[in-house]
Amino acid sequence: MQVRTTRLEAEDAKIIYQETAGLAIITIHRPQAKNALTANMWDQLAQIALQVLENPKNKVLILRGSGENFSAGSDIKEFNSISLEKAEEAFVHMEKTISTIERLPIPTIGVINGPAMGAGLELALACDIRIGSEKTKLGIPVGKLGITLNNKFAQRLVQLVGPSTTKDLVFTGRMFKAEEAFKLGMLNYLVAEKDLNKYMIRMGKLVAGMSPDSLLAVKQSVQECVDSVPKLWEGSSPFVGSDFTEGCQAFVEKRQPIFKRQP
Repeated sequence: MQVRTTRLEAEDAKIIYQETAGLAIITIHRPQAKNALTANMWDQLAQIALQVLENPKNKVLILRGSGENFSAGSDIKEFNSISLEKAEEAFVHMEKTISTIERLPIPTIGVINGPAMGAGLELALACDIRIGSEKTKLGIPVGKLGITLNNKFAQRLVQLVGPSTTKDLVFTGRMFKAEEAFKLGMLNYLVAEKDLNKYMIRMGKLVAGMSPDSLLAVKQSVQECVDSVPKLWEGSSPFVGSDFTEGCQAFVEKRQPIFKRQP
């Protein structure tokens, strides 16, 4: 089996890209930070998403994290040293990258082994199909950071699990374990961790054997249904006040944030 591998490096972080037997595989690799994505890594993901389409032999994209984490989301430590304006630009760029992956004209499979948090969860939700293991955990700890979901993220969640479960995820900040996530439909398949790679390849090959035109037509039809939601979803900001500064600082200092209600 022929495998082509590309490593795009940014300091201590890597995005690993492989091609094998009609499958394009992206691996988020930053294990020392639970695969949290730096700004450079978001850039790399956007580049790779387009690179996937350069090879007509690529029928399916598989997205996964290295080791026992999918992704802890964006690297919050980066936001602690920049202005709110720059932080908002970073969130916009992140959403554009996620939307690029979501709208690829080939099927995408997310392999969620371990935690997928915040933007890491949003990245997983952008995949067409999600496979998890008993170690999968899904959560959105935005309340600890003093920010909200951007409207596209909220849209994806509400359409998948409904308004009440979306609020539960945010209000409590708790991690949904694998069985609960599977029952809610956040995971399409739940398999033993030891079988995850084998199942991932088998599922990828199964999907790759289908008619590309049929799959693209279905993706486009589903996306049209999603896009028919009123435009109130667009143009939102994740910042709802000044709590983000305190949330970031508390995260870096590894303490509980002290939030005050705004006058």
